[in-house]
Amino acid sequence: MKSAILPSLSLPQVYLYLKPVDFRKSFIGLSAIVECELGHNPFAGHLYAFTNRQRNKIKCLFWDNTGFVLYYKSLSEEKFKWPKGEDDLMNITGQQ
Repeated sequence: MKSAILPSLSLPQVYLYLKPVDFRKSFIGLSAIVECELGHNPFAGHLYAFTNRQRNKIKCLFWDNTGFVLYYKSLSEEKFKWPKGEDDLMNITGQQ
C-alpha cells in the first residue's frame, strides 16, 4: 500500500530549524519553538522541519487550517544532510 498525505510542493514558506531538537517534543513543543524562539506564527501555514542531534530523524510541522500536521521520518542506516550555519533558521522552497 503506497498512499500518503504529503504537503504541497507549492507551500508558501518552508523553514529548516538548524539546531537539533529533543525528539520527545510533540506538535505542542515544536510549535512553541516556532512561536517563542523564532517569533513566527505557527498557524500561518508554513512548514517547519526539525532534526535530532544524530541527524537520523526528521519531524516536519505545519498548520493546514484544521489542525497541526506532524510528519516523522526515521532513517535506519543513513543520516539527513542538514545545513550548518550561524542562524537558527534557513528558508527553502517547497521543491527543495
